[in-house]
Amino acid sequence: MPRAARPAIIGGMSRAFVKEPDGDQVVDAPPERRHSDAPNYITPEGLEALRARVAELDAERRALEDEPERLGKRGDQQRIESELRYLNERVQRAIVVHPPETALSVVGIGAEVELVDEHDEPHRFVIVGEDEVDIEAGRVSWRSPLGRAVLHCGIGDSAVWKRPAGDLEVEIVAVRYSSPERT
Repeated sequence: MPRAARPAIIGGMSRAFVKEPDGDQVVDAPPERRHSDAPNYITPEGLEALRARVAELDAERRALEDEPERLGKRGDQQRIESELRYLNERVQRAIVVHPPETALSVVGIGAEVELVDEHDEPHRFVIVGEDEVDIEAGRVSWRSPLGRAVLHCGIGDSAVWKRPAGDLEVEIVAVRYSSPERT
């Protein structure tokens, strides 16, 4: 039998007979999520959503404590603790960007932007913080190529959206902010 095809032998026993860890034995803790080096700009709604996620995870952690015999409990606890550390740090580092009190025609965080590209195709999206991104809902990070292209531009300004599919020239045609609410 070729060497690569032979089963691994451990202490005279085939690897098939070695006990694998059961669900409660965690081999390695989950890796910690890294924080971006950029400032953590966030809209008031984004901060509220982060805090709600922290509360959900906290409730999930408490529920796990009430299930002493649950299979995989330690792994779930470690995952939750890791996510809580990450999210709590994101909340602590949050720099809330409130909508302007007066109408602005300049793109900033929290702005709904309408633009037209060089092919006369319209695009509409909201510029948000990194923790609020939801492409399907049209929520784009201020750090994304599109966000960086239009940030600080005004109505009538042109910008170049650097995309993997090729650069695209766009023109800002509208900028709107939701009504200002202080949290």
